[in-house]
Amino acid sequence: MNYILIIGGGALILGVAAGYFIRQLIAQQRKSSIEAKLRKLIEDSKSEAKEILLESKEKAAKVLDEAKHEEKERLAQLRKLEERLIGRETAVDRRVGDFERKEREFDEQVAKVKAIKSEIETRRGELVKELERVSGLSQKEAQEELMKLIEKDHGEDMMMRVKKFEQSGMEDLERRAKNTLAALIQRLATSTTSEVTTTTVSIPSDDLKGKIIGREGRNIKALERAAGVEIIVDDTPGSIVISGFDPVRRQIAKAALEMLIQDGRIQPARIEETVERAREEIEKLIKEAGEQAAYEVGAFNLDPRLLTLLGRLRFRTSYGQNVLQHSIEMAYLAGMLASEVGGDVAVAKMGALLHDIGKAVDHEVTGTHVEIGRRILQKFGVDTKVIQAMQSHHEEYPYETLESIIVQTVDAISASRPGARRDSIENYLKRLEDLERIATSFPGVEKAYAISAGREIRIFVTPDKISDLEARDLARNVAIQVERELKYPGEIKVNVIRETRVIEYAR
Repeated sequence: MNYILIIGGGALILGVAAGYFIRQLIAQQRKSSIEAKLRKLIEDSKSEAKEILLESKEKAAKVLDEAKHEEKERLAQLRKLEERLIGRETAVDRRVGDFERKEREFDEQVAKVKAIKSEIETRRGELVKELERVSGLSQKEAQEELMKLIEKDHGEDMMMRVKKFEQSGMEDLERRAKNTLAALIQRLATSTTSEVTTTTVSIPSDDLKGKIIGREGRNIKALERAAGVEIIVDDTPGSIVISGFDPVRRQIAKAALEMLIQDGRIQPARIEETVERAREEIEKLIKEAGEQAAYEVGAFNLDPRLLTLLGRLRFRTSYGQNVLQHSIEMAYLAGMLASEVGGDVAVAKMGALLHDIGKAVDHEVTGTHVEIGRRILQKFGVDTKVIQAMQSHHEEYPYETLESIIVQTVDAISASRPGARRDSIENYLKRLEDLERIATSFPGVEKAYAISAGREIRIFVTPDKISDLEARDLARNVAIQVERELKYPGEIKVNVIRETRVIEYAR
């Protein structure tokens, strides 16, 4: 048993030794193989490095040759430039020499002229003294005597010539002014619309009228009280009329009514809420209108509160003419006229745009709209030149600048264009009736007609009662009576017609 164990132990030791030896042998072979691979990689790297080095040297040599060639070209260009500069310097030196020579000659000529002038002045003084000694009069006394003699002998001719020059000068100025104004009016191409004191709201069905009126009229009364207008529900199909002299209130009432019709819920509580919402929307429209107007005419850097006041003029009218549109139109005209006569275009346009700014609050503040506008512009720090330009458009203040005359002129142009403004229909009809009444009050008048929008009264007289001479007297008397009793713009033509008709029949 011991032998077996000894033999087994020996065999185990031999196996371990053999395994170790074999393992070492395999490791040695692997090491040799790796070293061979490394040597090959090193050799390949060295050969590749040699090729890269050769290629780099070739590229470096090529770059060096190109740099030398470029340097030669640069040197050649620099030499050419140096030669040109030397040539120019030589030419400049030559010109400087010529200039200095001419300057010396000019100084010599000036000195000679001064000497001659001094000699002439001296000689002239001697001659004047000699004349004074011979005549016994001083120079001033001689001039006065000469003027008296000329005035005595030719005073009438001189006066006639002066009047002729004044008349021709005034005619020329008037012609040029008329041409300038005519050119401005022709260049102005804005449309003209008249606004009235009522606003119409369309409704989809006449059944809504009863709903808008409400039980015992409570809805319409609530709307009138909240908006401050009068609602007219008549027999006109498909529409309701909003009446009021404040355009802002009419617009608020219209917007609120349209919202209520669209919503369908029409009751007093809902009406007050809707009117308030409509008022907020109109205020936004007012601000946008002011900003748009300033942008159109190129008026920048204005206070936002001033722009809001300007936007309120969108809902303000003067004799049917929209005040904001009138102000924008005036700004265009003022810019054109200022450029023609040499005024400040920016000041003229700004003064024209803001000339009626006082009308935005004239029903809330006491004073004329010109005075209110001055205070507003001063409050918001507007340039003094702009205030001077706008304050004279109704001649409440004297014309201090050329721009103030321009603003007053374009205000008259914009307001007097045909169709721009209108009087109330009641005043217009009353004027026509008064014209016909005055004409028919004279004896011998058969018929009288006011025509041409009240610019002419045509009177037909009875030929048996009025002679030709009496017809002339009648026309004059009617004109005097019209001037005495009526107030009207422009002039009225009185046309008296006396017609004799002779009729015979051939049987």
